[in-house]
Amino acid sequence: MKLPENTNAYLWGAALGAIVLAVVGFGWGGWVTGGTAMKNAAVAASDAKVAALAPICAAGFRAQGDSAIKIAELAKASSWDRGNVIEKSGFATMLGSKTTDSDVARACAEILANPPTPKT
Repeated sequence: MKLPENTNAYLWGAALGAIVLAVVGFGWGGWVTGGTAMKNAAVAASDAKVAALAPICAAGFRAQGDSAIKIAELAKASSWDRGNVIEKSGFATMLGSKTTDSDVARACAEILANPPTPKT
């Protein structure tokens, strides 16, 4: 079987086109590998969990009888130690879990120590 004369040029063009397409797609097109997609999904799931559970933790902390005193103590603690204060209080331990989630505790502490200012 005899191939057309320009077959070599066509094959080189297709190979170079595929390489350029891959470079553009992965570099600027937003394509990612399966491993990167899995990492991104895990980070998004963790962020969603923290966003959902931190307000529950803060509401439980505020529901204590002496919450004003405890929140004042929390605000006085260093920003590095606030998550530990929440973890020790037990409000970062969600129902059905035996351990605290340090990310939830830090987010809860941030909510409690820096309440939103009312808009005027």
